[in-house]
Amino acid sequence: MNRRKIEIMDTTLRDGEQTSGVSFSISEKLTITQLLLEELNVDRIEIASARVSEGEFQAVKSILSWAEENGYTDRIEVLSFVDNGVSIDWMIQSGVKVQNLLTKGSLNHLTHQLRKTPEQHFCEIGKVITLAQNKGIQTNVYLEDWSNGMRHSPAYVYELLDFLSTQPVKRILLPDTLGILTPEETFRFVSDIRSAYPALHLDFHAHNDYDLAIANVLQAVKAGANGLHLTVNGMGERAGNAAMASTVAVLNDFEPEVEIGLKESSIHKVSKLVETFSGIRIPSNKPIVGANVFTQTAGVHADGDSKHNLYFNDLLPERFGRKREYALGKTSGKANIEKNLLELGLKLNDADLKKVTERVIELGDRKEVVTKEDLPYIISDVLDSSLYQQKVIVESYVLMNAMGLRPSATISVSMEGEKFEENAQGDGQFDAFMNALTKVYTKKKRSLPQLVDYAVRIAPGSSSDALCEAIITWETEKKKFITRGLDSDQTVCAIKATQKMLNII
Repeated sequence: MNRRKIEIMDTTLRDGEQTSGVSFSISEKLTITQLLLEELNVDRIEIASARVSEGEFQAVKSILSWAEENGYTDRIEVLSFVDNGVSIDWMIQSGVKVQNLLTKGSLNHLTHQLRKTPEQHFCEIGKVITLAQNKGIQTNVYLEDWSNGMRHSPAYVYELLDFLSTQPVKRILLPDTLGILTPEETFRFVSDIRSAYPALHLDFHAHNDYDLAIANVLQAVKAGANGLHLTVNGMGERAGNAAMASTVAVLNDFEPEVEIGLKESSIHKVSKLVETFSGIRIPSNKPIVGANVFTQTAGVHADGDSKHNLYFNDLLPERFGRKREYALGKTSGKANIEKNLLELGLKLNDADLKKVTERVIELGDRKEVVTKEDLPYIISDVLDSSLYQQKVIVESYVLMNAMGLRPSATISVSMEGEKFEENAQGDGQFDAFMNALTKVYTKKKRSLPQLVDYAVRIAPGSSSDALCEAIITWETEKKKFITRGLDSDQTVCAIKATQKMLNII
């Protein structure tokens, strides 16, 4: 079967840069250009608007210098204006060879913004197209506000298209400028123009104001569009444009009759780079590129994945250079824990696995994030706690640290059914805790081992600060031994390690 080729034009550097607060540097624009063309393999990119600023001009010159050396000049485009050739002069000086000429696609815009008649507008458009052709510049034409034009002034839209079909124009660009179309309208409007002008190359440019950009893109392709305008991470004015990653996945999975040349496996890499350069963070639940979209949280899902991949769909993370993960938290089951342990090369018996699962759920209830890297610490803490009876329990404590005052601690300790309360000061909160504990043991005419080493660490490679581990070395007259405590607070870690020591002695 011969599949219909859909051109992808990326406009991250032009429409995407119109995201509020975003401005790419020259080097960032060049790096993104190189990744889009060479890594992601988009067909064309729109890199700037003509006449915007000196910085924009220098960025375009830099990109075109690289493009000429590498044979990409015909794939680099710039938004231009009907301005008696001012944009054309700007393009000649910067080296751009393709203009996307902005014209008025609705009678409302033409009448109230330009205050001109269709005939006047068409005449000026024709002069710019002729001038561009004479200067060796290829022309594509935007019909700004085309979607409103099709709703409210379709006769004008067809009059404009009749005129453009007589001009040396390569592509007609149909933007839903204000993001107002429904999928049904998108299909109908593009189908109508496709039927009326079968020879024209039609690009569809969606905006996402109603969160319908991807649905509209799919309908435009079904209706016969030849190309699509997309941005990395859906960047753009207001609610943004149609997102590159989602569009690629939708077309590859639901439109077998069309072909796009993008490399899916590079999408996540490019997405993260644009996130870094733009400063616009990717929502965790954003399809394809979000941090959480390939993470199973519920234990039943992890269990199902172990039994014939029951919770997989066609969006396999490996397609996009990613991998599936299994979250650890209050909804985790044994299957989640086992999946993560497997990646660490660890295996527990059923009894120990149950204890570890209970601890992970307990941490999740406290809204603490647990990572795969934290698991060895949790295992050590849980299994270590089961080696001795809990005869001494630190039931309660209040730690005080106020400016100008020495840190203090008030503690309540239960020893074999007898309760003790003491207060003490120290050089730090844990030191105050230990001084109060020493008072308790002095009452019982017992001594505590000497603390000879104290270390606090987080799990290597952990992306979370939820858990840390205190490792304390104690020494008695007979031996040295180590206890560990695990918590999200460093002092509490040390207190937990101390309680284990109290039970060991």
